[in-house]
Amino acid sequence: MAQKRNFKDSIRRMFLLHAFVPIFILFILFLIFTVVNARFMLIHQTKEAGRTIRLSLEEVYRSYHEEVNRMAGLQEVIEYADTRRGSPRVYEEFYNFNNRQQVKSIMHILSKNGEILASSANLSPESSENALKAIVFRMSRTGQPLLAESNHIRFSHDRYTVYTFAKEIRKNGKIIGYLTYQLYEEDFQKLIFVQNNEIAIVTDQHQTIIATTNNIVRGLLNKLTLEKKNGNIVINNGKYYGSETSIPQAQWRIYTLNAIQLMNYTYLSLVVFFAIASVLLLFLIQVLARTVSSRHTRAVDKLIYAVRQLQAGNMQSYVHIDSGDEFETLANQYNTMLSRLNELLARNEELSDLRRVAEVKHLQSQFHPHFIFNVLETLRYAIVVDNKLAQDIVLILSRLLRYSISTEGSTVMLKDDLNYVADYLKLQQMRFKERLSYTMNVNEEAIEALVPRLMLQVVIENSIKYGYRQKERLQLSVCGYVAGPDLTIEVKDDGGGMSEERLREVRRIILDPDNKSPHIGLNNLHRRLVLMYGERYGIRIDSVPGEGTAVLINIPFMRGGADV
Repeated sequence: MAQKRNFKDSIRRMFLLHAFVPIFILFILFLIFTVVNARFMLIHQTKEAGRTIRLSLEEVYRSYHEEVNRMAGLQEVIEYADTRRGSPRVYEEFYNFNNRQQVKSIMHILSKNGEILASSANLSPESSENALKAIVFRMSRTGQPLLAESNHIRFSHDRYTVYTFAKEIRKNGKIIGYLTYQLYEEDFQKLIFVQNNEIAIVTDQHQTIIATTNNIVRGLLNKLTLEKKNGNIVINNGKYYGSETSIPQAQWRIYTLNAIQLMNYTYLSLVVFFAIASVLLLFLIQVLARTVSSRHTRAVDKLIYAVRQLQAGNMQSYVHIDSGDEFETLANQYNTMLSRLNELLARNEELSDLRRVAEVKHLQSQFHPHFIFNVLETLRYAIVVDNKLAQDIVLILSRLLRYSISTEGSTVMLKDDLNYVADYLKLQQMRFKERLSYTMNVNEEAIEALVPRLMLQVVIENSIKYGYRQKERLQLSVCGYVAGPDLTIEVKDDGGGMSEERLREVRRIILDPDNKSPHIGLNNLHRRLVLMYGERYGIRIDSVPGEGTAVLINIPFMRGGADV
């Protein structure tokens, strides 16, 4: 027989032999995760930067496109272009719009020959006047009512505009002038400068740069020099990841780039850090293996001894460990489990041997003498006046007595218990005549359920006993249905009901496991159901003064068979 290993030696070997493998696997997984995550973050940040810029520029384009159309059709602008009067109102409209924009602009109103009639900026450079005339010339030659194009125009104080919106001004269908908005380059640059992005470029459909955060991508004639627009890109020996998006209505293209070299530095730093940490961890595991194995051997021996005593039948095999660690917690949990086990065994013995049998037998044998007396009185009267009725009473009563004293099992099919209830109510109807009526509505699935014998007797008796106290007539209804794993049966009457105070008292009596009051019927039924099925099952009672009382019985649904 192979010699068993000492627990202390086993722990030390386990730590030393198996520590390296998980650390190595973790190192590989960490390296893969770092590379994949860094690549993912680079791609995500680059694309997210492009999306952010696109959303901002879409708003810029939309705002100016709508504004140039609105202003060109404004009566004050038309009047000014025609008569040169009303300029304050025109400037007020412009500044109200311009002050709300992220990208500011210059407004010009030009004659149909390109002469400047109004301007929101000084036109010191002659090139700006020529550029405006060129715009008017192109629009008149092509017949375009609205022009939106990139152009690089220098204005006073060395400020440049990079994009122009121009619109015809018409009166009575004739062109009387032009309205232009030139958008500032510096505002474009501020707008496209976003976090987690190194280079951003905005171009038109001809790859002419409208704005960029870095001039290394600017080539001759202000054209974009990138040969590749997406994926890995090399610029001046620098490696970047690039992403492209567009604004179709403006025919603008947006490029965002982030350096890959910084990501490589991050890889190296993390790998070195994890390698050093792994070496230190291996050394620490060796030290901990010796410490832990020596410290906890005694506690484990105590636990093993206690478990063996429990296996041998010693229900008092408690264990005491004062190590201040998980073994003490384990010992405490073991002791708690053993205490609960002893408690449950004692309770189960008491409930099974004393209470359950006594209560079930008592409940099954419970039959009010008043009921028998009333039936016999009715029978005595029927013998005199109606022999057929007397015969029916005897047959029904014999069925009731036979069912109530039967010992063929503690559970029956619901349809059998309902037949008993129907016989019981028929006898009561013979006594109360038209003052008592009842209905039964139990679906086909529920009627096949297994239920405790005489489960409904006490509920029906209570309904009749207390229902007539405030009313001359009484209507009873019995409903049953299956809801998920449970069977619910409701017995409802339209009697006098109960006050809130009385209802609370009855509910307390029903739930009291040590009920000493003379009202034991519903309490016994509830206890019987709890003992048979568990705490979540039993009865619930609701009542409204003057409207009646409803008793809901809830038990697990168990389908009966032909052999039940």
